[in-house]
Amino acid sequence: MLGRVNHVAIAVPNLASAAESYRVTLGASVTEPQVLPEHGVTVVFVTLPNTKVELLEPLGDTSPIAAFLARNPSGGMHHICYEVEDIVAARDTLKASGARVLGDGEPKIGAHGKPVLFLHPKDFQGTLIELEQV
Repeated sequence: MLGRVNHVAIAVPNLASAAESYRVTLGASVTEPQVLPEHGVTVVFVTLPNTKVELLEPLGDTSPIAAFLARNPSGGMHHICYEVEDIVAARDTLKASGARVLGDGEPKIGAHGKPVLFLHPKDFQGTLIELEQV
């Protein structure tokens, strides 16, 4: 079911500062900020030869990232995203095996313009999982 790792997401309290650290200190290529109101975040992607790192900043106080940063003020790893060929088939297989899909269970369009779903971290050793259809 799972394909390659699409990205690892890191929640940050200041997106501009974090992007600058990756760009200047680490010499990485960083995309322009992308505002995603339906997900409550602003994101940039650090492009690497084998994957990406997504830096997330909350878009308002009701963002799930704001709650994460309240518990982890310096930021930290938020989730890992795996690619799947058919997100609806993956969702149905996971639900049939007892995994919990967050939200209403319907895929939403993510930062790459592709359908995504999130899986409950308690079902995956404390790690929030994002699935992205490729």
